Amino acid sequence: MNHENTAPKNPLRRSAALALTAAVSVTVLAACGGGTSGTSDGDGGAGGGSKNADAHTNTDAPRVLWMGDSIAGAEAPALGAALKAGAVPFKSMAADGGGGVVGEVAGPTWDELPKELASFKPDVVAYQITTYDWGTPDAQRAAYDKLAETVGDAGADLVLVTAPPFKIDTFYKPHAAELKTAPKSAAAVADRHKEKVHFLDAAALWGTDGTAPKAQRSKDGIHSCQQGSAAFAQWLTKELGRLYSFTPAPADQWATASWTGSKVYGPLGCK
Repeated sequence: MNHENTAPKNPLRRSAALALTAAVSVTVLAACGGGTSGTSDGDGGAGGGSKNADAHTNTDAPRVLWMGDSIAGAEAPALGAALKAGAVPFKSMAADGGGGVVGEVAGPTWDELPKELASFKPDVVAYQITTYDWGTPDAQRAAYDKLAETVGDAGADLVLVTAPPFKIDTFYKPHAAELKTAPKSAAAVADRHKEKVHFLDAAALWGTDGTAPKAQRSKDGIHSCQQGSAAFAQWLTKELGRLYSFTPAPADQWATASWTGSKVYGPLGCK
């Protein structure tokens, strides 16, 4: 699902700007081609900062570390731009083909997380449930408990975010039942650790049907393009602002910034 970006950047940004303006007005956006992402630096992708960041003080805003798989990676440029426009420090460790905390594929995440906690020193770790969180409900709860304890020991809160609905193709079909239990397992862990762990259901934004326009999936049925990523960033920054008492930057200060040309999106064919 990795693609090289061969499309001219200026037309891409112009079309993205029109669609993202629609996102600001809560218009249902057209789906378009998606992409993936590895670990990004603190700006959340290309051009993740904002010229208007100085207009926001948010002196008590939390430092946010973003975790997840390539779906989270495609959301990271917009999320980084939205948070940093509001003077909220951000870093992504979302990873292609992994990023999860459950089962054997989670090894690289557990190796990397302590380093990120020590170097970035987040106040909030936001973990989007990955498409690789395979295991029994007991295994899932144990992994999310471990994540909560690891993050808590580093002095941070944990925010568990459900993944968007996506296409269950031949790769994911053997794990369809596990993908359904993961959100329930995460919610159960959040309920046990109410003071330090929060659970956010992104179905409020995406719905539950990955084929519906509301889900804003790309052509691959899994990732989001700039429009969907911007809508997610607007939703999640609002939720984080509610939980941690900071004011998100208005979408018109970041939604059409240079992050829209990030190589993470590849040749999108957005409408």
